[in-house]
Order: sequence, then C-alpha cells, then structure tokens
Amino acid sequence: MRIPVAAAVMAAAVLCLTACGAGIGPREGTQTAAENVMIRLMSPWPDNDSLQNKLVERIVEEYMREHPEVTITTEALENELYKDRLKVLSASNALPDVGFSWAAGFLDPYVEGGLFTPLDDLLEGELRDRFVAGTTEAYMKNGKTYALPVELNIVPIFYNKAIFARHRLRPPETFEELKDIIVRLREAGETPISLGGKDAWTLSFWFMYLVDRVGGADLLDQAIETARFNDPRIIEAARLTQELVGLNAFPNGFIGMSNEEAKARFMAERAAMYAIGTWEVPNYTTNPDVPESFKDRIGFFPFPLVEGGEGRLNNWIGGPGVGLFVAENSKVKEEAKKFVAYFVKKWGEHAVADAGIIPATKVDTGTVHLPKMYTELLKELRTANKVTLYADVQMKPVAAEEHYTLVQALFGGAITPEEFALRQELALLKSR
Repeated sequence: MRIPVAAAVMAAAVLCLTACGAGIGPREGTQTAAENVMIRLMSPWPDNDSLQNKLVERIVEEYMREHPEVTITTEALENELYKDRLKVLSASNALPDVGFSWAAGFLDPYVEGGLFTPLDDLLEGELRDRFVAGTTEAYMKNGKTYALPVELNIVPIFYNKAIFARHRLRPPETFEELKDIIVRLREAGETPISLGGKDAWTLSFWFMYLVDRVGGADLLDQAIETARFNDPRIIEAARLTQELVGLNAFPNGFIGMSNEEAKARFMAERAAMYAIGTWEVPNYTTNPDVPESFKDRIGFFPFPLVEGGEGRLNNWIGGPGVGLFVAENSKVKEEAKKFVAYFVKKWGEHAVADAGIIPATKVDTGTVHLPKMYTELLKELRTANKVTLYADVQMKPVAAEEHYTLVQALFGGAITPEEFALRQELALLKSR
C-alpha cells in the first residue's frame, strides 16, 4: 500500500518534547510473563473487505490460538485518520503496543522522540536473512532498525494488451518509443496514460523514473540526501516530464483528478497505460470481483530507457510499504516483539498465495502456485539492480509537502524545470 507521507507527522517537535519530557520508561503495572498479556494493535486497514484487513485478522486469530495467554485487541482506521491518531497518541505518550509505520521521513520524529523501540534483536534471531535485500534499511536510523516491513512494492507501467493490439503497438523499451505510442493513441482517439494529479505522489512516479533514466540509479537519493536538487540531469528529467504533458499523454483535466478516478478509468479500459504500485496487482490477477476477461488483458513493462541516459531497465521506483513498530514504553514490550516476529513470518507465508500481496520477506516461488504476473514481478524483484525509495518518503515532511506542490506545478506548466529544481532544493535545505 502506497500512502503520501507529508501530512503524517507535522507535530515532530511536540513528539520529541513529549517523549523527552515525559521520561519514557515502562508504564505503571508492567505485566509479567506469568500473567495474561494484552497487546494493543493499530492497523491502517479498516475495510472489512480489504485483503490486508482479512490477513491481519487471520494472523491475530492464529497467534491467539497458539498463545492462549495472549489477547490482542485491534483498532483499525483509514489511512489519514490512522496517521492523525498516531500523532495524538504520541503527544500523550500512549502509542499502541504494536502498530504500523511508514519508512524514512515518516519515521524520523517518532525515533527522535524515543517512541519506537529498536527491533534489531529480531533481525539477529529468527528473522535473519528472511527479508528482501534493502527493505529493512528504509526503517533504520542511526544504525538501528525501528520497524520491520511487511509489504514491498515496485511501480511498473501496466498496460491494456487489447488496446495495444488494436493499434498494433508493443511495449516500449525507449522513451522515444513511448512518445510515439502516446502520439499514435491520441490520434486514434484513445487516452494514452491514466493519471490523477490531485494525489501528487502519483505524479512523482513519472518524474522519479525520468531522473533515474537520465541520471542513473543513485542520482535522486544523493540529491535528497545532500539537498542538491539543482543538477542539470534533474532539470532534464523535469523537462522530459513536461514533454509528456505537451504530448497530451494524460486525461484532460488530470491535475484535478484523484488517483481513484485514474484507477477507475484504467479499470474501465478508457486508458491504455497506468503507472501504479504492485499493490494493485490483485485487481489484475486474483480479485474475484474483477472480470477474468479484464485480467487477461493486463500486462506490465518497466519504465523505458532515455537515449544517452545512465538508467537501466531493472532500476525500479518503489520500496517497502508499511512496517510494524513496537512502542518503546509498552508494558508488554517483549511479548509485543514476539508477536511482531510471528506476524512478519505469517504475513510472508500467506500474503502472495492468499491475498495477492507481495511481502517484504523472500518468497519461494517453487512452493507456491502463483498467477503468471506475480511470478514475473517476483522475478523482477530478484533481479532488480536498484529499487529507489519514493522521493516523498525519503524527504522530511515539510520538504515532501513542497514536493507535492512542485510536481503538480511542473505537470501543470506553472513553473519551469529550473524553478522546480531550485525550489525543491530550498525546501530540502530548510527541512534539514
């Protein structure tokens, strides 16, 4: 699941002040191992019909059945409400024993406030070598790991094979080929690419890929880390982004469309392509509510290469979705850690086969019967040269919020590529 992060942690100073001033330690009445244990779990999946919600419920039930001395209560909230709730509970030093956090910039204020406990002991024990390379690092701060990821996503370009076949098109390998496809589809009266600019993080995918394909796998990471965005290669990527807009690649009025509207357009076969995270793959493979005829028409391809650029086809945008944390002041901290280790293992066992979700742990495709698309995507993950973490997730909340504003302005033609790069650099410098 991919969620924008900028609105999530605006009270960083409050969190740090609260945690430092309150003197975080074990709560009054800490339970002993001999007593019945109550674990409070918070989840960002409230929809009873969602695959993630059902998976959480199944794992909780399995754990309580195997550990009858443990009772787990679950509070599930919609994403933005979940984030707001985390902030409120943090300010009163009352986080759940176990909850879900996003990586990188989202994590910072909770770690700086001493609110999450390190989980490195789990990685040195039963979970050693279970995670896909590079996934746990997104939750590391100052050499310690503060959450363990359960999901892993990359962003392919999904396409409608029937629309491509109707116009005698094939998946592009170069940016020039992509532009040619866009022109031909527009001339035929088709919408080439579905995109909802109201949710700016989806715009960022296109910009990020162009940065990679122009400047290589490490350019964006380095630009964010050093707050040096005014690089000619980044400016060129911004220019190519506007070139796509100029070709009418996206729906009319796409800047005001939500991602849900863009998704609906692609699902209704009113657009030929749609770049989105692999959390949508169940809709193209296993979701029983989606017609098989539609699923059979969907394929994917990696973002094409830019001529003369340094990027590679097996460089992907993506990263872990959410990860499990344990509250530093939980009165059942050790039992909570055991539950987290159990949850991660069980999620990895059930996620792909039962829910169509790609986990952050390694999957043995030889022991699980999977739809072809899953097998192909898991192969891409195994052979990936680099998975670059989403730009807004890497950034501090203030810089991420400005990133949303700036990519919308870039796609909307309200600023030049040079202005975009300069303003993003200033925002990164201010957030340091």
